[in-house]
Amino acid sequence: MNYWAVLVAAVSSFLVGGLWYSPALFGKAWVRENGGAMQQGHPAKVFGLSFLFSLLAAACFAWWVEPAPELDAAVKAGAVAGLGFVAASFGINYQFAQRSFRLWLIDGGYHALQFLLFGLILGAWH
Repeated sequence: MNYWAVLVAAVSSFLVGGLWYSPALFGKAWVRENGGAMQQGHPAKVFGLSFLFSLLAAACFAWWVEPAPELDAAVKAGAVAGLGFVAASFGINYQFAQRSFRLWLIDGGYHALQFLLFGLILGAWH
């Protein structure tokens, strides 16, 4: 496993998430779709744990695609993981929780992009 690529993939996920959920992109809509509730908790804890989860996701993805995957195979695996596993699983939960389709698009879209980035980074960096 390329640990540097895993670290960069996790950082990319964290940075894209910051932009994705910012007011410049989908932050305002995300807050509105969550009933206007802002995130609670100490920012250092929230961001620290979020980065650790990004690192865990990147490491698991790297293990799944194995060392030195071909770029096209890694990107396809990213699409399968992001859309087929994560976003689809969110969709199931969101239906039972009566959350909006728009919220699913925001959250599922982020994770689809997250795993596509993982595939791009791990497939390009050997």
